[in-house]
Amino acid sequence: MLPRSAIRPGFLLVFGRELRWLKRRPLLVVLTTVLPLALMGLLMLVFSQGLATRLHIGVLDLDGSDLSRTIVRTVDATADDAVAVRVADLAEGRQKILSGEVSGLLMIPENLERDVFAGRRPEVVFFYNTQMLTTGNLVLRGVSAAVPSVAAGIRLSLRTAQGQPIEAARSSLSPIPVQTHPLFNPTMNYIYFLLAATLPTVLQIIIVTSSTYSAAMDFETNHRLRILRRLGGGLWPAFLGKIVPYTFVYLAVLGTADAVMFGVLGLPLHGSRGLLLLAGVLFMLSCQMLGTLLALVVHPMSSAIGIGALLTSPAFGFMGIGFPRMGMSMFAYSWGACLPGTWYLTARIDQIVRGTPADLSMKPILILAGFVVGLTGLVALKLESIRSATDRRRLSPPSAPPSAQMVEVAP
Repeated sequence: MLPRSAIRPGFLLVFGRELRWLKRRPLLVVLTTVLPLALMGLLMLVFSQGLATRLHIGVLDLDGSDLSRTIVRTVDATADDAVAVRVADLAEGRQKILSGEVSGLLMIPENLERDVFAGRRPEVVFFYNTQMLTTGNLVLRGVSAAVPSVAAGIRLSLRTAQGQPIEAARSSLSPIPVQTHPLFNPTMNYIYFLLAATLPTVLQIIIVTSSTYSAAMDFETNHRLRILRRLGGGLWPAFLGKIVPYTFVYLAVLGTADAVMFGVLGLPLHGSRGLLLLAGVLFMLSCQMLGTLLALVVHPMSSAIGIGALLTSPAFGFMGIGFPRMGMSMFAYSWGACLPGTWYLTARIDQIVRGTPADLSMKPILILAGFVVGLTGLVALKLESIRSATDRRRLSPPSAPPSAQMVEVAP
């Protein structure tokens, strides 16, 4: 093993020092590897089912007829809903919805069967909590599919009983049929889009804050920056040696998460692996440059980390997954556009789920490349200004002490 004095300053010296820092600083290890892997594992465990099914609803059956029981059985047979409880009145049903015991209440009115066969139009009412948007839409979807199918069967039976041929009766029930073809995620699997979106969001927060922390350990004071320059034999070899080890660490974390998603959870990959990898590298570099810029501009370190978390924590709301970006206000749209995660998520979904051709996927990748170039340029300007100021102070001659003067005091 070479003595320490024989190791020449340069990129490899700083690179090795950063790897040793990862071993010696438990907080840095937790921020860069343990925490993102733990969060990603938790998210995968939450969404491993892929689709929420058999959500509990209540039933208030005021008719008690064969038709009402058929409706209840049909609703219970759907994949979305499970009839969990029967209530005696609306007040009890409301209380169970508010307590969270059920996600909705199906109310079947009195004399339903009599009114249906008399040619009237009775209404079956479904109550659900719209505050829980996803849950409410799922239970509503099950009821909306079951009740019309029962009604169509009744109308078909009435028409055939009146002597109408069955084919003509079926045609008259739906004179203009609608063909619906869900694209890209036909099973409505949450792994396909929601889990694929939350992982980059979590990783963006982790990369920005941990990059701010690691950069601030060398850039917070001029003395530490001079030591880093001496180790690297120059500012830029030292800067690259400090950044690149963490890029490899983040790539390993993302690769581990993707290996589980593609191999274990069955996430499809309809596009190009090369474009997906390129977008991932550009995304990580841009997040690292953003964290480094915050460490250079904002002092102390705690304030820089806080601002980084403040910028990236609400990013999921501005990425266009839960709410379309074209419908956002200008403030929300601009916030999302200024974060690398938004464009990485666009490229990621294009390649994983949609199988978008390469020429149509170049826009988010070029924007990510622009982030890397722009943020690296800002970091370079700040480092050069710090180096120039440090060199001027080092080369300027020390100021002479004030000379003593004899002052004669008159008696």
